[in-house]
Amino acid sequence: MLRDGVERERHAVTIVGGGPTGLTLALGLAGFAVRSVLIESDPSICTGSRAGAFTRRTLEILERVGVAQKAIGSGLAWYTGWTFHGQKEIARLQIPHDENQKFPPAISQLQNRIEWLMVQAAERSGLIDIRWQSRVEAITQSDNKAELSITTPAGNYRLHSDWVVACDGGQSTLRRLLDLRMEGERHAGRYVIIDIRVDTSRLDAGRHCWFGPPSNPEGTMLMYKKPDGMLRFDYQLGPDEDEAEAMREEAVFATVQRQLDMLGIDSPWQPVWMTLYRASAMTLPAYLHGQVLFAGDAAHLVPIFGVRGMNSALEDAHNLAWKLAFVQRGLATRHLLQSYSSERVGAARFNMLHGSRGARFMSPPSAAEKILRDAVLQLSGRIPAMAQLVNPRQHAAAVLDDSPLNATVESTADGVSSDFVAGPIPGAVLTECPLRLHDAPDAIRPDAIRQGYVTDLLGPWISVLLFSANGKLPVALLQAAQQAAHTLPLRLALITRNPPASKVTDTASTLSAEAVLQYAYDPAGKLFALYGATVGNSPATEPSLTVYVVRPDGHVCARWHQSSEADGSVLQQALRRLCGVAAA
Repeated sequence: MLRDGVERERHAVTIVGGGPTGLTLALGLAGFAVRSVLIESDPSICTGSRAGAFTRRTLEILERVGVAQKAIGSGLAWYTGWTFHGQKEIARLQIPHDENQKFPPAISQLQNRIEWLMVQAAERSGLIDIRWQSRVEAITQSDNKAELSITTPAGNYRLHSDWVVACDGGQSTLRRLLDLRMEGERHAGRYVIIDIRVDTSRLDAGRHCWFGPPSNPEGTMLMYKKPDGMLRFDYQLGPDEDEAEAMREEAVFATVQRQLDMLGIDSPWQPVWMTLYRASAMTLPAYLHGQVLFAGDAAHLVPIFGVRGMNSALEDAHNLAWKLAFVQRGLATRHLLQSYSSERVGAARFNMLHGSRGARFMSPPSAAEKILRDAVLQLSGRIPAMAQLVNPRQHAAAVLDDSPLNATVESTADGVSSDFVAGPIPGAVLTECPLRLHDAPDAIRPDAIRQGYVTDLLGPWISVLLFSANGKLPVALLQAAQQAAHTLPLRLALITRNPPASKVTDTASTLSAEAVLQYAYDPAGKLFALYGATVGNSPATEPSLTVYVVRPDGHVCARWHQSSEADGSVLQQALRRLCGVAAA
């Protein structure tokens, strides 16, 4: 309802940009019961398939917002990348994968399909107000709120919001309105990207890269097989080619046809979508400006080599969602949002470094670098070690090892130790591993035990993983967890070597409904070793308890070994740190 052209309701969060970054953030906030308004200038989801390769970490994030299974079900899993010099294979990239993993290392999928799955999930949530054909024209900030001026075909209005998040892409309107400048560099290469629909039955899913193929002798050609009989081509223009001429349909289609002829594909094909791309490695120096935060391409531009674009943008949204929810619900101060800025600026600079290396290898900016690049290509077919220089480093979950939220636990004489021989360090995401899950503590029935994974223990809450060989938990630690759960969303996960005894409720007798206790066990004997929860060859040499405190976005905050006599002070300190108190 409007009064004098202003919405009467003051919104908690307004997200500008209804692409995958904004939708992921809105769905993440909804998981914490935080409402949001999403402003999108287009009338619907994006046209064209756009981003097409999604990594394991992105699949974990998509699972958290409820769309992973459908995305994987209609996508193409891939594990391999092939690199050619001319038509000769000179390198093969095998993305790490083993039987412990829940998801494949990467899938090919269509961005607009993932956006549609997210829109459906947003509509089901009842907490997300998507406003299509709405454009931000102005913004002002005062008194811990922001006012946005919105134009729509039905009329103009203004709205007030506690927080505004700019997810409006590389040409961000909010970045322009706030007069913010990115730092970094624009790379020399220019690339035509085109999706076509053709018979792809004889092609393998994965990354195919040619240097100097017959279809583009003076440049490069990238190819990905995509769902629905589609192929993505990404080829380099020469330094002296005129963009307007090169982007004529006749010129683009001729290059595509030459590539299809080289592949031996003689079936008819149709163009779907095409654009011109230039690699940039740039970032805002900070992502928090008053009541406005930046995420995705509005915050940084990362070279796509190594599939870093949309993948890193969704990491932004996943990192921000829980922090913004905590602040909005009064569980933390804006210092927690400052950690979002510092963590994700650091991740952007890391991605820029490795993406830029890929961009410079694809398009050497000088004659000297081109000579060196060509020498590597010549030698890679004969010297396997040289082939490692050809494959770009693939996007993976950021390791936030210098995060201000990480709690350093000192080894002491009062039953606490921080000595680990294995396991994810503070700042890393959890190491995946199969386990068995059990939901009902009162009666351990075989039909109540199900196959699962470590990441199934995560959700819109702080997870405290408790590795206990004998299934017992220190009362002092349970009491500290109970006290924290009165204010924080918190779940404990008791992980044992074998199914817990039928009287597991005895260990949780001090817990009320606020602190949920989950149960899991490790029948294959992998998990304890992977997490450094064993220090010897028998249970007699293990610590009484190994504790991992995990943020809602899946990054480890703290870990330690604890004897049964130790109190709960270390847990209390770790939770304070996680909420940004110690970083204030």
